[in-house]
Amino acid sequence: MGSLSQPKLPVIHFSEENLKPGTDSWISTRNETVRALEDYGCFIAVYDRVSLELHNSIFQALKPLFDLPLETKIQNTSDTPNHGYLGQLPAIPLYESLGIENATTLEGAQKFTNLMWPSGNDFFSETALSFSKLVSELDQTVKKMVSESYGIQKYNESLLGSTSYLLKPIKYREPKMNETNVGIVPHMDKTFTTILQQHQVGGLEIKTKDDQWILIEPSPSSFIVMAGQVCMAWTNGRIEPATHRVIMNNKERYSLGLFSFIRDILIEIPEELVDETHPLQYKPFYHYKFLHYYYSDEGRRLRSKCPCPIKTYCGV
Repeated sequence: MGSLSQPKLPVIHFSEENLKPGTDSWISTRNETVRALEDYGCFIAVYDRVSLELHNSIFQALKPLFDLPLETKIQNTSDTPNHGYLGQLPAIPLYESLGIENATTLEGAQKFTNLMWPSGNDFFSETALSFSKLVSELDQTVKKMVSESYGIQKYNESLLGSTSYLLKPIKYREPKMNETNVGIVPHMDKTFTTILQQHQVGGLEIKTKDDQWILIEPSPSSFIVMAGQVCMAWTNGRIEPATHRVIMNNKERYSLGLFSFIRDILIEIPEELVDETHPLQYKPFYHYKFLHYYYSDEGRRLRSKCPCPIKTYCGV
């Protein structure tokens, strides 16, 4: 008989003390982080740099954002697929999102804000910028820990210098009578890394390697850190992305995602990660070209056959 206990994601504390490289707490946290990513593709980070006040402020700002007229929200467009407004989609009718590109820059936050509120909204732009910057620091710490653990830290400066961030406010409306309760279908992100935060109403579920689903309860201090498909390629398959979904109850739900992408540089598997035990699995590629391929007609055909399309895109 199988165990009756429900699986749980590792919970890792990223306190100020744990974020000082070279200390015992850094090494311990680094080891926990990499082990969790290898085992689950994700983990829960308890991160005290984002205060309860900031958490409440950013989520307070989301309802008036999504209450804007549709003709205003659809102005949120992008040259990159899936980076602008998404909504009214037949496959996921409960889902709606917007995209703030270059969210960790003043220019990025203000460009989005001025598009949504031409007369200005300093509260939104300042809050979104502060949140994005602090969460991006967690992302950079995780990237540094991974590269250090694998002995490839010499590549980390280039990686971080080429990272761009997309902040996605996400709303799921409550299902209507006889309507699906699937907020978003099971998928793996096309990011390098994704950091999600829920607000009050849960629904996010992570799939384990033995096909069990773990429900993640929301908490103001908890962030779900997930590897994306590009992280898997860069680590030559050592870290696999987390398959996740959202299952709704009868409540409206808001969440935020900070998605990291690698811009302008060719992503190559470090030679240190290729050996007899780990033969080369991926050819060099550009992240944004992969994104465009994924949403092309060819990409749509192939992803219906393969749950992890980066393998069809640049797999050896």
